[in-house]
Amino acid sequence: MPEGDTIHRTAAALRTALVDRKMVRFDAPRLVGVVPRAGRTVERVEAHGKHLEIEWDDGVILHTHMRLSGAWHLYRHGDPWRRPHREMRAVIENDTWSAVCFNAPLVETYRSPNLSRHPGLGRIGPDLCRVDADLDRCVESLLAYDDPRATIGEVLLDQRVFCGVGNLYRCEVLWACELSPFAPVSSLPETLGRRVVNVAARLLRANLTHAERITAAGVPGGLAVYGRTGQRCFRCADTVHSRRQGLSNRVLYWCPGCQVRHEPAPVIDDTPTDQHPAARLFLDELRHQRAI
Repeated sequence: MPEGDTIHRTAAALRTALVDRKMVRFDAPRLVGVVPRAGRTVERVEAHGKHLEIEWDDGVILHTHMRLSGAWHLYRHGDPWRRPHREMRAVIENDTWSAVCFNAPLVETYRSPNLSRHPGLGRIGPDLCRVDADLDRCVESLLAYDDPRATIGEVLLDQRVFCGVGNLYRCEVLWACELSPFAPVSSLPETLGRRVVNVAARLLRANLTHAERITAAGVPGGLAVYGRTGQRCFRCADTVHSRRQGLSNRVLYWCPGCQVRHEPAPVIDDTPTDQHPAARLFLDELRHQRAI
C-alpha cells in the first residue's frame, strides 16, 4: 500500500535511471492519451502524493496514480520481473534500465500546457513530503474544509487538502496529536490544526530515505497504533481499536483511551427499540396514565 513517502522514494530512483536519457521503447496497453515516442528524452520525474509524473522533452507527461495497488519497479536489462506480465500497466526503456509500472489504476498522458486544466491534478493540495510545501495553506484548507461535519479522520485522506498522507500516516498522526479521529474538523482550533499539519509533514519527511516506517520513536516496530488492533497502547495501556471509516471505507486504528481531544459527545437514542404498532399503543397508554 503506497504512501506519500514511498512514492517520493520511487520518484528519486526513477529520476536517477531515466532523466536525461533517451527512451528506446514505451508500452502501455491501457494508456489513455497520446503515446510517448521512442527517441524522446525524459526531462522530469515528480511525485505528488500518490501521483507520479514523467515528462519528456516534447512536453508529453505520463501520469500514473498508485492508489492502493500500484507500484513502479526498476530493472536492468535482462533481469526478471518480480511481478507477472499481466499486471504491467506501463514500460519505459532506455539503453540500461526498464521502468515498469504494475497495477496502477490510472495511466494517462497529456501535454504540459494543459497541466492546469487537468481535472485530477488541478485539485491536489500541497505535498507534505516536500520541504517547500506551504504549510500555512494546508492549515487553512484543513480548518476551512467544505464539509464542517466531516471528521478529521476522513479529511486527512482528502488529497485536495494536502497530499502524502495515506491510511498509515492518518492513524499515526492522530495518535501523536492525541486527537480523536471522530472529531468534527470544524471543532479544531487553529493551534491544533497547525499541529496536525506539522506532525504529518515531520513524520513523512523523516521516512523519505528508508523503507521501514518509524512514526513513534522508541516503540517496537516503529508504529504506535496502525495494524495493532487488540494490543495495548504504548502511551496509556488501553486497547487499540479498529473500524472502517468514511466514504473511503479504510480501516482506522486508534486508541480510545488517550485519543480523546475533541471527541464528540455520544449520541443518545431514546427511541423505543420496539416499533411494533401494539408497542406504540401500549407506550402511549402508559404515558396517558402517568399524566393522570
